[in-house]
Amino acid sequence: MKNRWLNFNTAAEQQAPELLPAEDIKRRIQDQLVDYLTAMFPNGKRRGNKYVMGNVKGDKGKSLEVSLDGSEPGLWHDFENGEGGDIVSLTAAVQGLDAQRDFPELVRFMADWLGMPVVSPPAVTSYQDDYEDLGPHTGKWDYHDPEGNLIACVYRYDTPDGKEFRPWDVKARKTKAPNPRPLYNQPGIKNSTDVWLVEGEKAAQALIDNGFCATTAMNGAKAPVEKTDWSPLKDKRVAIWPDHDEAGFAYAQSAARAIVDIGAVSVVILKPPESRPEKWDAADAIAEGFDIQQWLVTTPRKTIKESVPFYRLGELLDDDSPMPEDLLSPRVLTPGGMLVVGGAPKVGKSDFLLNLLAHMSAGLTFLDMRPSRPLKIFYLQAEVQYHYLRERVKKLPLEQYQLTRVRENLVVTARLNLILNEKGMPLILRAIRDAFPEGPDVIVIDPIRNVFDPGPDGSSENDNNAMLFFLKERVEQLRDIVNPDAGLILVHHTRKMSKRQLEEDPFQALSGAGSLRGYYTSGMLLFRPEELEPERMLYYELRNGPSPKAKRVIKEKEQWCEAPPNGVRIAGEEMGRKHDAERIRKREVIVNLIYQEAMQGRVYTSNQFAQAFENQAGLGASSTIRDRINVLSTKGYIKFFNDHEEYNLPPPLRSTQGYLCVENMELGNDGHPLCRVPPTHYKCAQTSASLPVEDPDQWIYYDQH
Repeated sequence: MKNRWLNFNTAAEQQAPELLPAEDIKRRIQDQLVDYLTAMFPNGKRRGNKYVMGNVKGDKGKSLEVSLDGSEPGLWHDFENGEGGDIVSLTAAVQGLDAQRDFPELVRFMADWLGMPVVSPPAVTSYQDDYEDLGPHTGKWDYHDPEGNLIACVYRYDTPDGKEFRPWDVKARKTKAPNPRPLYNQPGIKNSTDVWLVEGEKAAQALIDNGFCATTAMNGAKAPVEKTDWSPLKDKRVAIWPDHDEAGFAYAQSAARAIVDIGAVSVVILKPPESRPEKWDAADAIAEGFDIQQWLVTTPRKTIKESVPFYRLGELLDDDSPMPEDLLSPRVLTPGGMLVVGGAPKVGKSDFLLNLLAHMSAGLTFLDMRPSRPLKIFYLQAEVQYHYLRERVKKLPLEQYQLTRVRENLVVTARLNLILNEKGMPLILRAIRDAFPEGPDVIVIDPIRNVFDPGPDGSSENDNNAMLFFLKERVEQLRDIVNPDAGLILVHHTRKMSKRQLEEDPFQALSGAGSLRGYYTSGMLLFRPEELEPERMLYYELRNGPSPKAKRVIKEKEQWCEAPPNGVRIAGEEMGRKHDAERIRKREVIVNLIYQEAMQGRVYTSNQFAQAFENQAGLGASSTIRDRINVLSTKGYIKFFNDHEEYNLPPPLRSTQGYLCVENMELGNDGHPLCRVPPTHYKCAQTSASLPVEDPDQWIYYDQH
């Protein structure tokens, strides 16, 4: 698009033109920048110190901004496509010219607008030094600051003598590299924790286009390390991928030292495969379909720095940021944590775990353990064969509406015959990526023994050093690649111990206990105290909070639930046991329904809840449900809130108590929590009166059945 622009110069200037070099022309354009932009973009608008329009075609809008002040008036950026530059490159875009090849013509256009002829031959600073004829560029890469503003460009030319690169400093408007030289892809670096450093923009962009955060220094391996600004890599984990040649390795070493000096969290240099040709790089790897994730796991590496984070006491005292939400509360599984579930053979570990995982993936409470949300779980199950696994899954004690999320969120493998070593790790990584492209919330390995890689010494899982190798070099590495914040659940067997030993320290029964207990953040141990009795003891050990009290649990009708206290039922009273288990089941269903419905934005009075869920989830008639709610409110499982106006809710109809409320209840929208709903009243166990709650965070349960 070429326009005949308006001329705003005075008559005197037009009568006495002077010969102007390119820099003076640009300066005069900047002095009349608003008039110049108005002539080019009649639909544009001035907004403070910016001139805005839709695009370089001059359409209405605000996507393209031109700075009207600062050290370099006329710098522009199009937020829709990421393009930008100075006033000369903007003029080129409007005129449909090439800012490099057609630079003399652009200067003449700008001089014509000023009404002054340009020096001929033009004494201008070109995008090419001394107007060297390199032909059209065959590649162009833009360098931006962390906020996305264009600061430099690199042009590639393929000449008869080989490839040539020319940097362009946008601010100085000269064919030179800025000082200091910037890193490529700074907006991406700003929003990422892990960064690849490669040689050259082509290799970096190839990785970026395939979902990796990558960068390069200007001029690649020839870049002067001391003239490069490495500061964007502060607090980052950096993996350096050198080209497969001596120059690449030498550059990686010097760059690594510079990155360490600016405060990177960790820096490693990866070794390209020996089978690849000389100068092989990341761009070549992408082009040939190379499995980068597998190579990342298996390739030798040189660690330049592994950081040890430390905090001054004052920093900890002053940090009032919210605590991360438990994946499974209370503190049983935290983000980035590791839960070990132990037990003797045939005690029911895998069945117990399958029930727990099904509830977690549905967002349901299991034995007073509550997931923060429906969790995405990859269950690496290496013991039960497919058909028997299928049989167990079909017996899960969940209603059809609860299974909707489980069907998608819980991914299980049948019995596997592989080891988590250099051959098995890539296979598992590929399966996890296929199941959850964005990464799972929880990774489960059941049992450790069947996939254990002892490392170089070849010991078993009973050896502390072998266990430590497996946890650090296999399990943690697996998590770091797919999701560093994922929770880990490992299933492990226990040694034979006496009941007295178990009572004194039950978790000492774990094989390889020294390194394993020192590594995990929480543990659960399932133990059968009497061989002929169905009850098990469930022990807890938590590093990140107080450990819950041990529970006596029992499996009834495929449902794991808390068993009645010792002495309440004598052996053989099967009917009494069944009634107890059924009451516990209904309690869990009602409490979970109240919690889950609130997450969807729905709350109920006792009558409304009984009518809404009559004959659903095995709860029975509405009168039966009301009776259970009365019992649960007496025992403290259910309280009430009647400050409905705080949540823009209508007043509860025909209810003197208010809406039902359970522990940690949140009002949400389509499963996304909006605000916590604390109780305002509770039912007095002695008088049945509705009394004000003194401490909404204090929940006491009276569990006499």
